[in-house]
Amino acid sequence: MNRYSVSAAFVFVAGVVSAQVKTGLDVLVEENFAPLLGKRVAVIANHASVDRKGRHLVDLLREAPGVTLSAVFTPEHGFSGKMEHGQLVPDSVLPGTAIPILSLYGESKRPTPDQLRNIDVLVCDLPDVGARFYTYIATLAYALEEAAKADLEFVVLDRPNPLGGAVVEGLVLSTDVRHFTAYYSVPARHGMTMAELARWHNVQTGLNARLLTVSLRGWKRWMLWKDTGLRFIPPSPNIRSDRAALLYAGLGAFEATNVSVGRGTDKPFALIGAPWVKKNTLEKRLTKLGLTGFRFKAVTFTPKSDLYKNKPCRGVQVVVTNSYTARPVDLFVHIACLLRDLSPKEFQPRWAEMPRVVGSSEFETWFKAGESAEAILERIHKSADDFKEQRKDFLLYP
Repeated sequence: MNRYSVSAAFVFVAGVVSAQVKTGLDVLVEENFAPLLGKRVAVIANHASVDRKGRHLVDLLREAPGVTLSAVFTPEHGFSGKMEHGQLVPDSVLPGTAIPILSLYGESKRPTPDQLRNIDVLVCDLPDVGARFYTYIATLAYALEEAAKADLEFVVLDRPNPLGGAVVEGLVLSTDVRHFTAYYSVPARHGMTMAELARWHNVQTGLNARLLTVSLRGWKRWMLWKDTGLRFIPPSPNIRSDRAALLYAGLGAFEATNVSVGRGTDKPFALIGAPWVKKNTLEKRLTKLGLTGFRFKAVTFTPKSDLYKNKPCRGVQVVVTNSYTARPVDLFVHIACLLRDLSPKEFQPRWAEMPRVVGSSEFETWFKAGESAEAILERIHKSADDFKEQRKDFLLYP
């Protein structure tokens, strides 16, 4: 590990241990921007790329002596983080400057050779939500690949995984599935930070990129977001809290079906339903399962946008009662199997898309064969456990 090593800092308040985690950006500031001095820098960032004091990476670099900020790249949802999912992001200019803001979610999802030509180092400081199918990690991989081709230095300013690093859930993505939302052969809930994923991708794909990771200080794998002492900034419009991020890692897979996940409501990813779901039935069956970390409330909701816009949907509100024991991928499998059995004609997974979120086309085989949720999850759990062994050499934190 390089000199940007991990050290712990804890504050004891009323008998509770509260971590004061420092992000890679915090460490970079403390080290007076040492890896960037005398260099022309481009950053991959959005509105959430701030330090503990709320200062933005772009502002800090513009003021840093010896650092030249040449360009800003930004991912899906734009530099403001307010653009809706799937909406193409246009290029723009940083207000009050001549510094371009270049979209990595527009005509191209990769930095072009022309855009990288007058740059010495590319810095990535993006938040993540801990789910394989969230696009920011694909943006990281695409940019790392292009930096390797251009022989540029690539620096990752690390940030905590809001779902922690201890729990891993889901099938490892099959090697025959590749898409912008399915780019790493890791489980749906991978339990890795952005820097760890960069290390993984650099080795697994043989990039041999000039990669430097500026590590977190004070972060441990058991920590969820609430344990870090950091303010949660929604990285995109529908991930509004760390609990929404947790639910997204599992229930986000329903976006490859005809089930609403509550987009267009004030509780995205906490609501599951459709006009054809039978009233109260899903809540009763889920409650009977006794799934740890969750409780369920029968609801009717009407999305104002997205799937089933202005149509009443019956279903459940998912309430997380214990973030440490909640297993959102397990929950997805249980709900999907219940919908299959309760509404076999109405529930319609889009099987061409489903491998991108569940990880493999084998899921379709098991599902259509009528296998129980428990039988399917036995295979999924083994895949996740095997991955935990495979990732050990790439982890930066205990």
